[in-house]
Amino acid sequence: MKNLIQIIIRFHFTILFFIIELVCFLLIVSNNNYHKTVFLNSNNALTGGIYNKVSTFSDYIRLSKINDELSSENTALHNILLENYKSTIDSFSLYKDTIFKQQYIYRSAKVINNSINKQRNYITLNKGRLQGIRPEMGVIANNSVVGIVKSVSDNYATVISLLNSRLKISARIKKNNHHGSLYWDGKDYRRARLIEIPSHVDIKIGDTITTSSYSSIFPEGLLLGVADEILPATGGNFREVIVLISNDFNQLSYVDVIGNLLKNEQVELEKEVEK
Repeated sequence: MKNLIQIIIRFHFTILFFIIELVCFLLIVSNNNYHKTVFLNSNNALTGGIYNKVSTFSDYIRLSKINDELSSENTALHNILLENYKSTIDSFSLYKDTIFKQQYIYRSAKVINNSINKQRNYITLNKGRLQGIRPEMGVIANNSVVGIVKSVSDNYATVISLLNSRLKISARIKKNNHHGSLYWDGKDYRRARLIEIPSHVDIKIGDTITTSSYSSIFPEGLLLGVADEILPATGGNFREVIVLISNDFNQLSYVDVIGNLLKNEQVELEKEVEK
């Protein structure tokens, strides 16, 4: 302890200098959008490289299971071949809407880091800006919602998981098209809450919950889960529904990243209405 105190006394100016430098750096990053973006992208690249190494090792252990998942995904792609164009380059496919105008572009990516035990969970993917991934793209697995891309570096992307208390997804009850919002309450990673459902709406345990047509990020009809518990209305005109999430986020390996090619047109038009 005596030696430590002597070292601190001897180099206290140097230590004070580094502390001030660190405080200045944190203030710059937290108060300037440009510096914050540069820092996040650099951090994505650094942590992405580490996660990639860890993920590569883990894949040897889970290789058999991953092969089964890839086989199932290939079968699903063949089943919808008439509605998609597929290229052998970078697992690239195009989705056409009902009037045969290209709207959605899909790119495959691998999950190299994932958390499920926090209030605000994030996922890291092994694809980034150079592979066509952009912020605010949707992310799905097994035709079910996983999250939304938050930030990207050249070769990596971070995703706001559906298991993030800040994320809300526009949802609907498939059988009657009544709309609501789905969010995670931070408790059970297999269950979320569907809110803003009018009390008079007919909904039963087992009913399918999907994405609605109100989203500019996700196509309509993607699976979110099934009704697991109907909560009684508490004095208002709306009720809540506990939804069993269709994806098991503890077993995510590969995902598809969706880009809406008509999103900007929709967003710009809606901005005109708000003026």
